[in-house]
Amino acid sequence: MKILCLALLPLFLAAPAVHAADAPATGPYAARIARVLKATPLIDGHNDWPEALAEKAKDARWTMDLTHLDPAQYHTDISRMHAGGMGGQFWSVWVSADLPQVQQVKDTIDQIGLVHSLAARYPQHFQLVRTAAQLRAAHKAGRIGSLMGVEGGGQIDNSLAVLRAYRQLGASYLTLTHSRTIAWADSATDNPQHDGLTPFGEAVVHELNRLGMLVDLSHVSEATMLDALRVSKAPVMFSHSNARALCDTPRNVSDAVLKQVAANGGVVMVNFAAQYVSEARRVWGADRSAEIARNNAPPFGGLYIGDPDGAAKALADWERAHPEPVATIAQVADHVDHIVKIAGIDHVGIGSDFDGVGDLPQGLSGVETYPALLAELMRRGWSDADIAKLAGENILRVMAAAEKTAIAMKDEPEGSAVLPATARSEEMAGL
Repeated sequence: MKILCLALLPLFLAAPAVHAADAPATGPYAARIARVLKATPLIDGHNDWPEALAEKAKDARWTMDLTHLDPAQYHTDISRMHAGGMGGQFWSVWVSADLPQVQQVKDTIDQIGLVHSLAARYPQHFQLVRTAAQLRAAHKAGRIGSLMGVEGGGQIDNSLAVLRAYRQLGASYLTLTHSRTIAWADSATDNPQHDGLTPFGEAVVHELNRLGMLVDLSHVSEATMLDALRVSKAPVMFSHSNARALCDTPRNVSDAVLKQVAANGGVVMVNFAAQYVSEARRVWGADRSAEIARNNAPPFGGLYIGDPDGAAKALADWERAHPEPVATIAQVADHVDHIVKIAGIDHVGIGSDFDGVGDLPQGLSGVETYPALLAELMRRGWSDADIAKLAGENILRVMAAAEKTAIAMKDEPEGSAVLPATARSEEMAGL
């Protein structure tokens, strides 16, 4: 049976009862983890809890008690954040990239409002912050420093003024695309149109630098990654991505890009989503999707078209014959180690993607389990200083560097670039 060591209790106050199977495997490393996380805030680069609350709780999210939530529905709640030693969180304010962009703006503001309400309703737990110094101060005061990441360039509706408004509301990074290629940047998971960034896309990166917002390159194509790395005056981040050498999805980061991240001074924050951790799980997922299409692809395709029950039975038979591969904490640690091998210890962090994904590695079931990953790395010989860099020091350095860049650019006028009318028309037409 795996339980939290008593040495962690002074640090992880107000922790809920944790099921033994999901408890962090801290073992003999508990006291070391407690010392590291007392001095350095553990900062997660990406958590989709605001969107999960919007989707599952609807309007109740504004008033419901968020202290203890059903672990079967949510990866996150207040008690489990403390149990996992969380010191800072970039809350994703994601909305669907398939929505009209004007609607994306409205829904983004709604998500931002929810993050603000967390701090207003639970000031003893959360503190809204914008700078590295503010985050350290919140952590020292026993609060979780809360930042926001706008997870998709479509959410600015091709407007630098909207981007500036998000910054004024407290947003700390912009992910240049989500799942769809947009009028000024190619996505990793859509057909490319621009071979990276357009001139307007480069202007977005420049404006992010001027505002002191981080340029987030998770979800973008490799060409977009390289263009942004070339243009950015400040270190970039990957808020929730892994090493492509270990799991060959375009959502992950190639060794060639990792070397550029090191030269830029940026950070890659490792994702816990099983399909980005395990190559076997990635391939299994693609095979399962193919089997679904093979069985039932209306209006004209599929062996069981018009027979959904038959298609469901055929899929169940396939799943019994092809069990889903299980991702592990060890595989997540392998991604961390690979990023360190290629980019260096100063360029890796944690970006779980909790509440934004379905399948997670065994032992990383929610925000209470961060110590299990730290313990696995300690078991591999990581020093306390290196654990501190992974946990928070690296992203804090990147934040501070972005702040310095913004100060150096303070005399520049507000960005005034406008997307060409032809590009706007093509985007509205869905081209």
